[in-house]
Amino acid sequence: MVDYRVGVGKILVDSRYGDRRWQLGPIGVKSNMLDHVSLGVSNLERSRQFYDAILRPLGIVRTVDFGDGRGADYGAMAGQLGVEFTITREPGVAPSLGMHLCFRAADRAAVQAFHAAALATGGRDDGTPGLRHLYHPDYFAAYVLDPDGHRIEVVCHTPELPSII
Repeated sequence: MVDYRVGVGKILVDSRYGDRRWQLGPIGVKSNMLDHVSLGVSNLERSRQFYDAILRPLGIVRTVDFGDGRGADYGAMAGQLGVEFTITREPGVAPSLGMHLCFRAADRAAVQAFHAAALATGGRDDGTPGLRHLYHPDYFAAYVLDPDGHRIEVVCHTPELPSII
């Protein structure tokens, strides 16, 4: 494990788990707010096809299928330590009002690819790719509803051009 000091926190790089870097605060708590998110789906195969397609442009792939058609894990690294998103087959699935999941994209092309893949695999448009100045000048996002009606967003915060100061 390599320890890099950065201000009051530090970044630890553990080569056993790839090039994951966790920013640690002054009390040594991982600053990433969430480890992973699970979402219930009504039709596992349909949802696997949907999430396989929309997450691939973001560098997130299906890494684990649970036995007996119970669900699947997605992440950027293989195995259980790489899990970032999970879908599980559940009875009576309904979207939660006011809730949505937002995935981060490296660039605007990935946001556009996410949106196109969603529409091609059973998703419904809930906001075409574009700038959302309400949040900040470079907030480029798209919104879709998955096959169960869950609201999914992908956002890129990277400016298209550098700022001039």
